[in-house]
Amino acid sequence: MQLQGSRNDAPLNGALPLQQHKVVLVVDLVESVRLMASNEAAVVERWQGFMRFASKCVPEHRGRLVKSLGDGLLAEFDEAADAVQTAMALHSHFIPVNKALHPNEQMHLRAGINASQLYVGEHDVYGHGVNLAARVASLAGPDQIVVTAPVRDALVDGMDGDVEDMGESYLKHWPEPVRTWRVWPVDRVGDGAARSKEALPVQEDLRPSIAVIPFDCHPPSPEHQVVGELIADGVITQLSREGQLRVISRLSTTALRGRQVTMSNIHHLLAASFVLSGSYSVVGGKVVINAELSDTRRNDVVWADRVIGTVDDLLQMESQLIHQLTDASTQALMSCTIRRAMVLPVPHLDSNALLLGGIAMMHRSTARDLDRSRELLDAVTNRHARVATPWAWMAKWHILNVIQGRSDDAPTEFRRAIDISDRALDLEPHSSLALAIKGHLLCHLGVDLDKSRELLLLATEVNPNDHNAWLYAGFWSTMWGDPTDAVRESERALELSPLDPQRFFIEMLVAHSYLTANELSKSIEMCKQSLRRNRYYLATLRILLTAQYEVGHIQDAKDTLHTLLALQPNLTLAGFLSYGHQSPLRKRVATAMQALGVK
Repeated sequence: MQLQGSRNDAPLNGALPLQQHKVVLVVDLVESVRLMASNEAAVVERWQGFMRFASKCVPEHRGRLVKSLGDGLLAEFDEAADAVQTAMALHSHFIPVNKALHPNEQMHLRAGINASQLYVGEHDVYGHGVNLAARVASLAGPDQIVVTAPVRDALVDGMDGDVEDMGESYLKHWPEPVRTWRVWPVDRVGDGAARSKEALPVQEDLRPSIAVIPFDCHPPSPEHQVVGELIADGVITQLSREGQLRVISRLSTTALRGRQVTMSNIHHLLAASFVLSGSYSVVGGKVVINAELSDTRRNDVVWADRVIGTVDDLLQMESQLIHQLTDASTQALMSCTIRRAMVLPVPHLDSNALLLGGIAMMHRSTARDLDRSRELLDAVTNRHARVATPWAWMAKWHILNVIQGRSDDAPTEFRRAIDISDRALDLEPHSSLALAIKGHLLCHLGVDLDKSRELLLLATEVNPNDHNAWLYAGFWSTMWGDPTDAVRESERALELSPLDPQRFFIEMLVAHSYLTANELSKSIEMCKQSLRRNRYYLATLRILLTAQYEVGHIQDAKDTLHTLLALQPNLTLAGFLSYGHQSPLRKRVATAMQALGVK
């Protein structure tokens, strides 16, 4: 196939065309000479039909059909992915045609694609890059596409196509070897087909997964393009720091910027259950961000909002805009996952929904919620028997079952919980969650207190950002240690979890530390704050009535006891003291309850 009019030099009868970076697609008909000799009229008729198809197909993929080459065509594009998709669509044209033809009459295409600086005229394109596209087309077999390095670098392997390295080739009339790649459709099947590109989730990580796609600038502006990168970078960094979600790599999500990709494709490519994306506008120093969180598995919009701030804010280490986006989207994602866990049958739930639902419902405190929590945790431990995290939370479930007064034999249940936490530590010795829960159990029992403290401090060292580690360390100090340490460690846990769905539980333990430090007014206020989030949590009510009694608000303490007894009518002093070793704080609570009439 000769590329007449696409020589290195531009036409001499006018001004030199503008030079632009373009992607060139050259397509030609395999064995065209043989086919023409066999049945020229039929081949011409079929080729004309193909060109009518191509004249529509190329513009539909944002390209320009430059010209027909007799037994081929030349098209130019701005984007490599559009050129590849066009070539695949052109190949597909002859599939139904060939089904009705003898193998010797079938028509097949081959395609070459190159990207370079070209002189782009009204009716033609000029430059070495066009000739190179034709040369690499000669390397392609029937129904194949071959691309050069600049095109390969612009493609996303597994999304734009399945890329196969061909190595270096020496081309006719080309001064040096050229590195080329074949590009196959990603859904190709059959002998030699590419492997599936679906990313497999990390089975050991049961956190929900999220991909943050760089935000698009509206209207498009090269000057403000970097703002979208700043938003994505900031959100990914903040989400990774908080650790509640599995965050897909920035290098993987950047490739999707500006592309029209369906939610199901993103789920297939990145194994991300949720996607945070959106657009922004820059006016002066202000930036307006429209963000959207979507569930890729159900193609649902979970949350959407608009936030306004300054471009300068995005450059700060503690950007308010980034915090707004991450806090709101994380809370929406967690709420969505937990809602599903509340209503769907267990077999229909993802593992992360089972785990998050189990955690959320164990802290809701009613008997029904605790039973549902146990069902969800049983399911996730059965699915992932060799993963530490579900076992650690199962141990925590037994603690709460005792604290809520549901256990007939608290010491035995605590020891059962210790066995489960030991199983979690066998699976993952450096799990900060398992270390913290094991230490918390020993603290409750009042046995091996030095070991308990050692485990809790180790948990804070393994993961200084694990609020559970700090929370349980604070509880140890509340029960057995220094009141100053109790307040410091508990408040540290509160700082690390501003939007935690179980924040009431954290506030309850902070109230414990204030009571130990004899900061009674602060303890009362923190208890009330916790009860506004969860009015059924018995430990909060016990601490509140104790602080009210000790500060002299006897009627308030009696009212709180009345609420407590309505939730736990079988409460007795002996039963309460059986929850664990009689620490100084537990004795203070027992004294207050006894003074208020508990037998």
